Amino acid sequence: MRLLLLSNSTAPGHGYLEHAREEIADFLDGTRRLAFVPYAGADHDGYTAQVTRALAPLGVEVTGVHTGSRPAEVVADADAVFVGGGNSFRLLSALHHHGLVDAIRARVGAGAGYMGSSAGTNMACPTLRTTNDMPIVQPPTFDALHLVPFQINPHYLDPAPDSSHMGETRAQRIAEFHQENDVAVLGLREGTWLRATDDGLTLGGIEAGAVLFERGREPVEHRPGADLTRLLRTPAVFDSADR
Repeated sequence: MRLLLLSNSTAPGHGYLEHAREEIADFLDGTRRLAFVPYAGADHDGYTAQVTRALAPLGVEVTGVHTGSRPAEVVADADAVFVGGGNSFRLLSALHHHGLVDAIRARVGAGAGYMGSSAGTNMACPTLRTTNDMPIVQPPTFDALHLVPFQINPHYLDPAPDSSHMGETRAQRIAEFHQENDVAVLGLREGTWLRATDDGLTLGGIEAGAVLFERGREPVEHRPGADLTRLLRTPAVFDSADR
């Protein structure tokens, strides 16, 4: 298993994927053919063109899975798969509709790299239940790719002490998740990412790092370079109503 899971694809003052350029270049080293999954957005051709431009300096050939009559075959022929950000509900619905959940899991299990950003990072989890997105469509199930056994909250925002907003903070929403589910949730702040192999899980990115939420425990801050391998070894327990 080789995973690169980005919290975000664009950072202030940087072009698309530029803030993680070195990490992406290292992750995709040796990759010739990359299957891009654009279904989190509405303009599949435009989204694929954006990814193609961003990865052109790496010598990677990008093919949008939507360009073939059988998207799963595009995945099967790729050295790596990149699932882009956008709306997680629309993305997961399309993954199930096009038979890509099993196809991606099989290809990654056979050694292909998986790169996700935002919604694409959500998809690497067992379920999309920790997304920030509005359910603009209804997927057949919340079950996602389950490439890792824990949950991620991309774009994690810390509570603003001076804010007059009366809605739940991200931390409160994750606490509600833990009222029903016993599985770790890693809040990835902007500019951070996870790099995973069969043997380990490491946090990378900006100094702000990430915060780990676990049921019955106080949140724990982690900085870039943190070894989070134990999260790969901890089984997830979900509410039985949906799983």
